[in-house]
Amino acid sequence: MSRVDEDGVSLTGVGGFLPELVKAVLERGMDAELTSHLGYERGDRGGRGSGNSRNGSTPKTIGTEVGDIGLDQPRDRNSTFASALVPKGIRRLGGLEEMIISLYAGGMTIRDIQHHLAATLGTELSHETISNVTEAVAEEVTAWQSRPLEAFYPVVYLDALVVKIRDGAHVANRAAHIAVGVDLDGIKHVLGIWIQASEGAKFWASVCSQLANRGVQDVLIVCCDGLTGFPEAVEATWSQATVQTCVVHLIRASMRFVSYGDRKAVAALLRPIYTAADEDAALTALGTFADSKLGRKYPAAINTWENAWERFIPFLAFGPALRKVIYTTNSIESLNYQLRKIIKNRGHFPNDAAA
Repeated sequence: MSRVDEDGVSLTGVGGFLPELVKAVLERGMDAELTSHLGYERGDRGGRGSGNSRNGSTPKTIGTEVGDIGLDQPRDRNSTFASALVPKGIRRLGGLEEMIISLYAGGMTIRDIQHHLAATLGTELSHETISNVTEAVAEEVTAWQSRPLEAFYPVVYLDALVVKIRDGAHVANRAAHIAVGVDLDGIKHVLGIWIQASEGAKFWASVCSQLANRGVQDVLIVCCDGLTGFPEAVEATWSQATVQTCVVHLIRASMRFVSYGDRKAVAALLRPIYTAADEDAALTALGTFADSKLGRKYPAAINTWENAWERFIPFLAFGPALRKVIYTTNSIESLNYQLRKIIKNRGHFPNDAAA
């Protein structure tokens, strides 16, 4: 290390201090392994007539976190020696796979990872090699998608976000259906992600069925958007579940009929509805809005609330603390925000499995 400071010896790269140190450690380690395999030290006369002996070495280049390193891998005459330190057929050593998967999961594309490894570690890996590493987790993903779930979740959030996936010569939008469950300790779990051409109640019904098949016997409250047929899809699996329409989605849906200049005033009239103490107070607040000048100006906004009323009122039966948890799907929107950052970097995915 003093030579690094005094003589300007590089830490990494060809001839660098760290690569040479790793090379020395690995070669000495493999030599010790071979000694253990043969049962005698190098030059020991006790090895004569043993039936096996050292037989030189084979050059081998492996990628490491400090760059590519050329090793002299020892071998025996009978070709029975296999190093556990540097196994046969391995091209990379110690952490590169984990680093590649971590970078890929963080949103970097395969070509970004190529440039990053070359610039920081001096390791040149092909596009195909990195693809193989990232695809190696496919089995783990499949196992995660079918893992057993808990029998009961107090709250489950269901929502979808749009991802771009190549379909032949075109790039098409598809819906990634996401289910998030809150367990009895209040911890959120992503229960699953399913890719489908578009969001629909029929597919959500199959999602609920899959969750039931994986062990979810009952759910207390299911929070979702105002998609037509959504409540019926949920109740087909969990008949006793309370389906809560997301209030934020409901507000947005009613605001579609309101001109930009009136939105602030309409929002003020809507607030007493979803902050009411109970259903009667909320109904009174809706009547007040309907009788107002803005209510008469935008009857379609009133109809939006009236049509969704039965799915809007369940959360009014709970206290303020629990209302914050179930009146909106923001808990899953925060997850979607993190996913969108990655999706934005990718542009589009080659297929559903990649997404």
